[in-house]
Amino acid sequence: MNDKNNSADTLFKEHRARIDDLDERIITLLAERFEVVQDVGRIKAAQNIPVVQHERAESVKQRAARLAEERGLDGALVRHIYTLLIDHA
Repeated sequence: MNDKNNSADTLFKEHRARIDDLDERIITLLAERFEVVQDVGRIKAAQNIPVVQHERAESVKQRAARLAEERGLDGALVRHIYTLLIDHA
């Protein structure tokens, strides 16, 4: 029984390490995304273009949901995440 626990602990550690690595990659990509969004905001400001373009925001959310569903993820969840990202930017 103890060997089973050790084996399970090892598997959990390996999977948790993979999850930690993925989380770090996600955060890095989010930081990169926010940098690009800030650049776009500066360009819009210099061109006197409204910061929020609702059609574009909706298009981004729809695309994200579609891509998520194509990969077997919950499109509504990903759409909500992108709503948060866009609202935060």
